[in-house]
Amino acid sequence: MNKTLASAFVAAAFVCPLVASAQSTPAKPSPEYTFTGNAGLFSDYRFRGFTQTAYKPAFQGGFDLAHKSGLYIGNWNSNVEQSLYTGASLEMDFYGGYKGAVGDLGYDVGYLYYDYPGSGRNGQTRIDNGEIYVGGSYGPVALKYYYATTKFFSLGEGTNVDTKGSQYLDLSASYDLGAGWGVNGHIGWQKVKNLKQLGASDDSYTDYKLGVTKDIEGWLLGASIVATSKKEFFTTGNGEDAGKSRLVVSVSKTF
Repeated sequence: MNKTLASAFVAAAFVCPLVASAQSTPAKPSPEYTFTGNAGLFSDYRFRGFTQTAYKPAFQGGFDLAHKSGLYIGNWNSNVEQSLYTGASLEMDFYGGYKGAVGDLGYDVGYLYYDYPGSGRNGQTRIDNGEIYVGGSYGPVALKYYYATTKFFSLGEGTNVDTKGSQYLDLSASYDLGAGWGVNGHIGWQKVKNLKQLGASDDSYTDYKLGVTKDIEGWLLGASIVATSKKEFFTTGNGEDAGKSRLVVSVSKTF
């Protein structure tokens, strides 16, 4: 046996056990829980098409805790216009639900509660809202339905007009263009139950969004055109139309 051939046999003797060991090593199990956070700065906070900050900037952030079974809970927060929310300067959202998939079809069901700490000052109405939701997704497209379990953001509070049962339908899509670029679009339909009984001329509207994003080393830059079918459906705290078509720019990060 020459030196080269002997060396080959020695190398094989060491390599074979290592290969067998690597092949028999089980895959790393998925964690029981995952915790993620997010934060971002936006030129305007738009909720279902309407500004919540009188067209001024908003700092937003939250966290999500998910179990590998599909159960999850989370919290999200943003500054809001005090005059619009009867003294509150902060919106705090709390939610929980269950996500899963059947083949390529994803689904999501849960409950979402909106709280505005400090609202209701000086005898004004305290504002909050609760909604259940159910959604489905297929590839880049998602559809989600919301149903109000309380008076819709306290509209009609102190009267016999019940806005519980208000509905929102959200159709959205996103597409990865590669190289960190992405595009997204959204159309939503809001119906506020019995709103005409409170003196409104209509009880429903449509909102739209078309945007582009760029991922730069984990920082997501965004720019979106946001519009509504009825700009005056809701107003800011100073009475200005809240649904004007505007460009909203942002920078955010998930960690």
